[in-house]
Amino acid sequence: MLDCYVMVDLETTGGNSVHDRITEIAAVRIENGREVARWSTLVNPRVSIPPFIQRLTGITNAMVSEAPGFEDIADRLKSLLDGAVFVAHNVQFDYGFVVNAFLRMDVRLKTKTLCTVRLSRKLYPQHKGHGLDAIMQRHGLQSLARHRAMGDVDSVLAWLHLAEREFGVAHIGQVAQTLLQGSVNQPPHLATPIEDVPDTPGVYLFFGDGPLPLYIGKSVHMRTRIRSHFQAATTVHREMRIFQEIRGIDWHETAGELGALLLESRLIKERQPVYNRQLRRERQLCAWRLADDAMQRPQVSLVRLEDIDMRSLGSMYGAYRTKRQATDALRLAAQSQRLCLHALGLESGNGPCFAHQIGNCAGLCTHRETSEQHRMRLEMALAQQRLHSWPHPGKVGLREFHAASGRTDIHVFEQWCHVATVHDEAELAHACETRVALAFDLDTYRLLVSRLLGTRAGASKVLDLSKA
Repeated sequence: MLDCYVMVDLETTGGNSVHDRITEIAAVRIENGREVARWSTLVNPRVSIPPFIQRLTGITNAMVSEAPGFEDIADRLKSLLDGAVFVAHNVQFDYGFVVNAFLRMDVRLKTKTLCTVRLSRKLYPQHKGHGLDAIMQRHGLQSLARHRAMGDVDSVLAWLHLAEREFGVAHIGQVAQTLLQGSVNQPPHLATPIEDVPDTPGVYLFFGDGPLPLYIGKSVHMRTRIRSHFQAATTVHREMRIFQEIRGIDWHETAGELGALLLESRLIKERQPVYNRQLRRERQLCAWRLADDAMQRPQVSLVRLEDIDMRSLGSMYGAYRTKRQATDALRLAAQSQRLCLHALGLESGNGPCFAHQIGNCAGLCTHRETSEQHRMRLEMALAQQRLHSWPHPGKVGLREFHAASGRTDIHVFEQWCHVATVHDEAELAHACETRVALAFDLDTYRLLVSRLLGTRAGASKVLDLSKA
């Protein structure tokens, strides 16, 4: 297949290459088609093996208690890998564990890798399953030591010998070389060629077996960013999980970064992908509104942003994703400015508030300061959280152009809300004439603040569409 490679298989305490540990290693070195070295050993993981892993592999805590630690066998493994390609079935799993084991010794392992799952997909594209069990069943292979390291190594080698007899050694070598040259840590079950993804701005979606996306991301260089996901799979657990589960990639090009950010935010809220932590759907965005009359109690009230007129946004303080987050922010403001808990509605009852009893209230509840003075200090405490009023008379557009693709996007906004993204004058005219219900989105608001009011404001050319 290759001039020199080492077929490797591991058994481990779990699937997380960063936190879990190796319990068994098997390696067979092949040079010019001949086996020149065969080695296997149990490894003491220094942690307990979970019961279900013991049942799966047959490797118990007692079996590894007297086995060498990884640091004791690292030199042996490194010498076997010297000058060879690291080959395994679902190679990123095994390679990730070995890389992390060496990293814990402050040793960086760098070697080329080849995945025999991907090799099987290339050789037998008519079949859907390319896991080791599927391959063994399809080719009638038997093993008395399935889920033991050397047993699985021998099963993969037996399949390779069958494939070489079927296709010829030269053809297998050619396919392996092609995979080796183009395999920048590509997932074994990925059906979408990474080369098909344009290296332009846009949003990409990773899919597993089902219709729900695994992950949605954005980049100004999509193909490069996708490759970085896969390269990180050896050291980042979430990336490893995606690497193992991904089956296909979809993508949407944009003209620039802003379009990618807007689309990513919308798609994550709509599709709720498994591995996205941020930008999830916001169900109860809320903000504090100060009472018009300083004598009113409480002096602030919590309102849902979906219930307010966007034109009054500048009189709101927040925004908060939950009521608890809003209350915590108000308590922090009260503590920093010695505000009265009664006046804020954070505490009920008569007489001095609890904060006053411990010396952290200036005394509105004991008539030592006026409601107007308290209201002024409340505004100061919340000043940094004040939301901005829309700084334009009506709709505006932000234009993005990508020279390589020739794509133009004009993003239309009104009252901090994304109205539409259009691509030509006719679509722009329609967007300007159409009245739509405005729905406040915190992520969109933050994007626009940085471009219209913040440090990036000068870099954004704003099209005034109010008279269009």
